[in-house]
Amino acid sequence: MSSLTIYLAVALASLVAIAYGQQGTSKVICYYDSRSFVREGLGKTNLADIEPALPFCTHLVYGYAGINGGTNKLVSLNENHDLDQGKGFFRQVTTLKRKYPALKILLGVGGGADPESSQYLSLLESSAGRISFINAAYTLVKTYDFDGLDLSWQFPVVKPKKIRGTFSSFFHKIKKPFTSDDVIDEKSEEHKEEFTALVRELKNSFRHDNYQLALTVMPNVNSSLYFDVPAIINNLDYVSLAAFDFQTPDRNPKEADYPAPLYELPERNPESNVNYQVQWWLGQRGPASKIIVGIPTFGHCWKLGEDSGITGVPPLRTPKEGHPEGPQLKVPGLVSYPEACSKLTNPSNAHLKGEDAPLRKVNDPTKRFGNYAFRLGDPDRDYEHGMWCSFEDPDTAGNKAGYVRAKGLGGIGLFDITLDDFRGTCSGDKFPILRAAKYRL
Repeated sequence: MSSLTIYLAVALASLVAIAYGQQGTSKVICYYDSRSFVREGLGKTNLADIEPALPFCTHLVYGYAGINGGTNKLVSLNENHDLDQGKGFFRQVTTLKRKYPALKILLGVGGGADPESSQYLSLLESSAGRISFINAAYTLVKTYDFDGLDLSWQFPVVKPKKIRGTFSSFFHKIKKPFTSDDVIDEKSEEHKEEFTALVRELKNSFRHDNYQLALTVMPNVNSSLYFDVPAIINNLDYVSLAAFDFQTPDRNPKEADYPAPLYELPERNPESNVNYQVQWWLGQRGPASKIIVGIPTFGHCWKLGEDSGITGVPPLRTPKEGHPEGPQLKVPGLVSYPEACSKLTNPSNAHLKGEDAPLRKVNDPTKRFGNYAFRLGDPDRDYEHGMWCSFEDPDTAGNKAGYVRAKGLGGIGLFDITLDDFRGTCSGDKFPILRAAKYRL
C-alpha cells in the first residue's frame, strides 16, 4: 500500500470520526406526555408504542409531575398511573434504561399539565416552599431512578398581539401608553431572583448524585422577565426552547397564521419566531451548546369564513367559533401530524366532498416560515367546511434541525413524540418527524 493511499485512508477515517463526534454531541430531547395513555381510540399511546423512537433520542422527558398547592411538594399528577402502588409507570419508564443504556430519562415538571398554575409563582416566594419542593423532587428522582429533572415551569404567558400593517402598527405604538396594560406579572423581577435561587438550590441537592437539571421555556413565556441567564446557565445541563404556538386558535381565534415560523414574518411580532428566541438566549451569554430548539409534532387549524378570502395566504381573518378537531386528539383547533397528513390530498380522499374533502397543501419554498394547507368552504352555505391548517412535517422539522446544526446549537426537542406518526400511517415510517430531524443533525 502506497504512502498516499495510507494518508488518504487515515484522513478519511479522521473526517468520519470528527463527523460522528459532532453528531454525537447533539442532543435529541424526546418529550413523552403520559396523558396520552388515557386518551381513547387512535390517540392512545403506551410505552410499547414509543419504543421505536427511543434509539433516536438522547433524552426522554416523562411528563408531567406537578406541585401540591398545600405542601409545595413535587407530586405525581396521576398517582394511580405513575406510582408503585398504582400502575407503576414511573418505574416502567426508567426501566427502559436497561434496554437503552445511553438514554437519559428525566422527570418533567409542569409542562402546562398542572392545573395549579398559580402555585408555580407562590412557591418561589417562600424559601420554605422551595426547600419542600426540592426535598420532594430529590426523593422522587432517586426513588424511581430518574436521571434528573426538567423544569417546564408554568410561568404566565404573554398576551397575544394582533397582526397589523405598517400604518396601523405605528398608530398603535402612539396610543398604546394611554390605552393598554400589558403587565402580566407585577412581581416578575422578584420571581426572576427567586427562580434563580431555586435552580441553584436544586442543582446543589442533585450534585452529589450527578443528576441532570434542565429548563424548558414554555411557549409564549417572556424569557427576559423570568430568566437571569448568566446566573442560572451554569447550573443547567440544557435549556429547551418550546418556540411554537405563537399563533393558535385559542390565543388568536379571529386570525389564522403560522404557529411556529423559523424566522420573522413581515408585519408580525418580531419575537414570535424560533430565531428570535435563540438569538435572545445567545445574547444573554447562553452557550450555544446548551440551547435546544423545540420542534412541535402537531399543528393548528382554523375555520374559514366569508372574510377569509380565497388565496389561503396567511394571515387570514377567521370566524371566532367552530375550530375543527381531528379524530385522534378530539381537541378543537389542534391536530397531530398523522391527523394533519390524513387531511391532505391522497388517492383515497381525492373524490370526497364536504367535511371529508382533502386540503390543498402549499409548501414554503423559502424554508423560513412553514407549510400550510386549506380548503375553501361553500359560499352558499356560510362557508361550511372551510379550513386552514399549519403544521410541522418531516420537511419543516428537518429545516429546523438544519438551522440547529448551522448555528452550532445543542440539539432539538420533540414536543412530543406521541403526536408524531407513531403508527406509520402517513408514509409507512414510524416517527417520521423525529427521524427527519435526527438525520439533519
